[in-house]
Amino acid sequence: MATTKITKEQWAVSESFIAKIKEDNANFAVKNGRTRLAHTETYGCQQNVNDTERIRGMLKKAGFEFTDNAEEADLVIYNTCAVRENAEQRVFGRLGILKHIKENTNPDMMVAVCGCMVQQEHITEKIKKVHDHVDLIFGTHSLWKMPELLYKTMTENGVVVDITQSDGSIAEDVPILRDKDEKAWVSIMYGCNNFCTYCIVPYVRGRERSRKPEDIIAEVKCLVKGGTSEISLLGQNVNSYGKDLDIDIDFADLIRMINDIDGVERIRFMTSHPKDLSDKLIYTMRDCEHVCKQLHLPFQAGSDKILKQMNRRYTKEKYLSLIDKVKKEIPGIALTTDVIVGFPTETVEDFKETLDIIKYVRFDNIFSFIYSRREGTPAAKLDFVLTDEEIHKNFNELLEVQNQICLEKNLEYEGRVEKILVDGRSKTNKSLMAGRTDSGKIVNFEGTEDMLGKYVDVKIVHAKQWSLEGEILR
Repeated sequence: MATTKITKEQWAVSESFIAKIKEDNANFAVKNGRTRLAHTETYGCQQNVNDTERIRGMLKKAGFEFTDNAEEADLVIYNTCAVRENAEQRVFGRLGILKHIKENTNPDMMVAVCGCMVQQEHITEKIKKVHDHVDLIFGTHSLWKMPELLYKTMTENGVVVDITQSDGSIAEDVPILRDKDEKAWVSIMYGCNNFCTYCIVPYVRGRERSRKPEDIIAEVKCLVKGGTSEISLLGQNVNSYGKDLDIDIDFADLIRMINDIDGVERIRFMTSHPKDLSDKLIYTMRDCEHVCKQLHLPFQAGSDKILKQMNRRYTKEKYLSLIDKVKKEIPGIALTTDVIVGFPTETVEDFKETLDIIKYVRFDNIFSFIYSRREGTPAAKLDFVLTDEEIHKNFNELLEVQNQICLEKNLEYEGRVEKILVDGRSKTNKSLMAGRTDSGKIVNFEGTEDMLGKYVDVKIVHAKQWSLEGEILR
């Protein structure tokens, strides 16, 4: 089935509600001597970050300004994640705090919860029952309708809810408000067809649907015109891009098109699924000068038994053969991955297979998680083999092994001169500037604000476990 767009007529309805909210906000400002403030918080993946940028774009167009302080906000929006239980519990905790604020200091505050978490009906029902101070709930497929839903929230009584399922439509005209000019996330597709047995994403984000290449190219060209030089392409599985389109194009073709755009200096992407990592894509990464030497390739587990039960559709041998080919074709490439520890049927022997991959590949970094049971997924019905104590012991061992590898990989950078895109102050030391290498390493160094958004040559003088320290070459 070909991907369909939200029609101009449908988006015109949303724009009419943006205009109504803007008028209401203008009246509010006249009456109260200030502009209405919105506060947004994002949980989960980069796709959620990009969705929040769209939410903020619509709010900005509707006359809202923004605050980092939820207590002073007139509107608080939590864009949520459903991948792990911890993210959900954090949202519920934040909602509890907002209930106290709304009851005691800010009774007119509007509270909205959106995203993957509320696309699950049982979560929405829990919020309605336990957190009756929430005014608006909308799912991943209703993001483009937010102006209409928000206007109803502002003008009607009772909670407004829209967690409608979608058949795969894409809204192209939603305005975007990004925090940075020098680099940008660009979604190239939405949804997932893989149905890994532990994962809720296909159920909350729907089936795969690719944006048309001309729309992606137009967005990238617009970004470059505004000063963006680093483009990060997003999708739940970017390697599947184009399979649902009625034209002959795949992800490698798209990368080559973006690589040829004047002004694009760096191209990154995530996430790739090993089962769809083709030779064509590896050669494209090798041959395109603007594609960064960095690949995020989740393997999740090392045991063939567990991989089969996860429905990952590759084996340990297949994964390692892909890694060997990538390393051969792109020497020096930085590799990162995702790992799940404690899948219900995982034994100690299965876990050792995971450690074997970690030691063989020597990833630059990993994103590791203890399995989180997700209601509605096949894996949720499985019984655990290991105790909670054994799972945490394995997890700690994994971290110990990988942390040492991280340090050793970073030590290889000492003495090198790296080209850094300066993107702000260091998160660990505000007196320093920070940026990333082509391979994605964080580098902290002495610099000035006028370097922001520029590329500078930095000599790496000291390696830490999670970052590098450098000196500007002048």
